[in-house]
Formats: sequence, C-alpha cells, structure tokens
Amino acid sequence: MQFTPPFEAGALIKRYKRFLTDIELNDGSVVTIHCPNTGSMRNCLFEGHKVWFSTSDNPKRKYSRTWELAETDVGHLIGINTGRANQLAEDAIKAGVITELQGYESLRREVKYGSENSRIDIFLQGSQDTEPKLDCYVEVKSCTLLEDGQGYFPDAVTKRGQKHLRELMEMVALGHRGVLLFVVQHTGIESVQAAKHIDPEYAELLTLAHQSGVEVLAYCAEMSPKCASLIKSCPVKL
Repeated sequence: MQFTPPFEAGALIKRYKRFLTDIELNDGSVVTIHCPNTGSMRNCLFEGHKVWFSTSDNPKRKYSRTWELAETDVGHLIGINTGRANQLAEDAIKAGVITELQGYESLRREVKYGSENSRIDIFLQGSQDTEPKLDCYVEVKSCTLLEDGQGYFPDAVTKRGQKHLRELMEMVALGHRGVLLFVVQHTGIESVQAAKHIDPEYAELLTLAHQSGVEVLAYCAEMSPKCASLIKSCPVKL
C-alpha cells in the first residue's frame, strides 16, 4: 500500500471526544485532525511524540487531516487508522503473503452474511485449481495494544467483535471456512492473544470459536509514512 502523497508529520498534543486529536505541526501551529479509531487506543497515545497524518482534498470534510501513524516512546510505529487493516489484508492475500488464504478465484469486500445482519470484511470464493474450495469468510481485526511485551485484542470491550465471532462459528457450522485475521499494526508486537483482562467474554468466545473450527491468524505490518504492507505471520496464543 503506497501513500500518495506521503504522510506529513507533527507532534501529538491530545486525543479527545473520541474522534478528534490536536497536534502541533513543525512550524509550531496547532491543528485539529480526525482520529479514525473507535477503540480506547490504550498504550497508543504518547503525548509529545511524533505522529503522521494524511490530507484529503474533499471540500465537504470538516477536518481535512486524518491521523495515520504514531510513534511510541521507544520508537515503534503504530497504525492508528483501523480502516487501513482491510486493505492491508486484501493486498497481502493478492500478493500471496497470507499463505493460508491462497487459491481462490474471487475476492469481495463487505458481503452480507450471517443471521445477525453482518458484513464480512473479505469473502473468498471459487477455486483456481481443479479441486473445489470451501467459501471462506474472513473477519479482519486491527491489533495495536502492546502490554508487557505481549500484543492483545481488543483494547476495549467489543460487543461487535463478539457478534463477529458468533457469525464466523455459524459459517463453519454451515460447512464453510471462517477465519479471524488479526492485522498487527504495531511494529513492537510479536504475538497476539485475547485480552481477557479487558473483555473476558470476548476471550472466552474466541476460545470457543477456535474449538468450533474458526481459523485464527495474525500477520504483522511493516509501516512507514510512505507505505505499509503485511510481511509475516506471527503466533496467536489461544
């Protein structure tokens, strides 16, 4: 994923009202930018440290700038824009990086499915070889929480995430593939596990989903103000 033009830089002042962030630009001026992250952003807010943002030319937007990357106190990069995770996943599938999701003829995004009225992030269908392949429903989650050297998801209680796990279990019960894919947008995270200390219900449901046949994968992103891509798998502790 190439960022054109490359992101511009500033310094974090504060995030507030969930979707707003104040930053200081290199010339000393202070601007308000959009924060495209609905989570708690626990351990992602390093005031005074470097951040990067994109700028939209859409005249209808109240805040033209969008927060994209943050730098931690030890120099790791965090992908703040959770909306990038689905595109990173799609690009990695098409490039053959996610080996577990290869051999399908078609890839579609935001396909309606399940009994709880959801939309799957990525739907894979058809076979590129003579052997038939099961329809594959891939739910993508952005993982950015690092605590004591361990990556966790979620960073806040997520009823929506619990619903998605139930939907994936339903697809497996119907004879399809259900895949939960953690896109790790934090260069300091080397393994992922459910944040039982934050959302015990999600952690319990993830264990049940895995036992029911839902595949759980995690892939790490390489990030810079110019580009980002998934480069390798990382362990998921279940």
